[in-house]
Amino acid sequence: MDESNIYLALGLTVFAGLSTGIGSALAFFTKRTNTKALSIALGFSAGVMIYVSFVEIFFKGHSLLTKAYGVKLGSIYNTLSFFVGIFLIAIIDKVIHKIGIENPHEDMMIEDMDDLVKKQDYTKLYKTGLVTASAIAIHNFPEGLATFFSALQDPATGIVIAVAIAIHNIPEGIAVSVPIYYATGDRKKAFYYSMLSGLSEPIGGLIGYFFLSQFIGDTLVGCIFSGVAGIMIFISLDQLLPAAREYGEHHLSIYGLILGMATMAVSLLLFL
Repeated sequence: MDESNIYLALGLTVFAGLSTGIGSALAFFTKRTNTKALSIALGFSAGVMIYVSFVEIFFKGHSLLTKAYGVKLGSIYNTLSFFVGIFLIAIIDKVIHKIGIENPHEDMMIEDMDDLVKKQDYTKLYKTGLVTASAIAIHNFPEGLATFFSALQDPATGIVIAVAIAIHNIPEGIAVSVPIYYATGDRKKAFYYSMLSGLSEPIGGLIGYFFLSQFIGDTLVGCIFSGVAGIMIFISLDQLLPAAREYGEHHLSIYGLILGMATMAVSLLLFL
């Protein structure tokens, strides 16, 4: 590990993480009153998260854990981590629901919206955006570790990994910003939360370098990846897809889902 590459590694990690802001900006090209666009966008977000969870993140965890413990025991740990992730996000969701997140812009929204949009549950949509931002932030943390340590070890490999992560962070930025923007009408707030979710990537790299470099191993990273896959699947099925169907026609949410999967698939294939 060449420590002289620390600034390059940090720069690549920041670049990869903050590309969520690109996706956030793209989400602002539709009108808030366009509920069909919202339905497609939420379905798109679910497709991104489901595809990347099952096709990439879950199997990264599986690969690391089977490498550490063998096929049978590693597969058991991988599966347990996946469902622990689901269990944890379900508890967080319950806590958030009991606390009751109030939408500070609700009065403003009622003045702006047409009759159809006024009827929607914007507090629920706002919560969806916040929980999605939290899940993506957790997801980005181990990605930050991977990008940072790869760049320290081999700058060329680090660049490839950073670009690949940046590309698939763009739709993740959409996943965060769309529900918050539609719920509040505040582009700055949606962009802010989207960027915060991406900041966990360079933070993950720095924490890994300063605190975890002596302890980080296949077991810890593998469990994190598998658990994050479970978190993202739960959010997609429990919040994003139901919201997509609520705000538009059933088929629109499915079209968005497929488009999100295809976008993420292309972003992963580009850097095989």
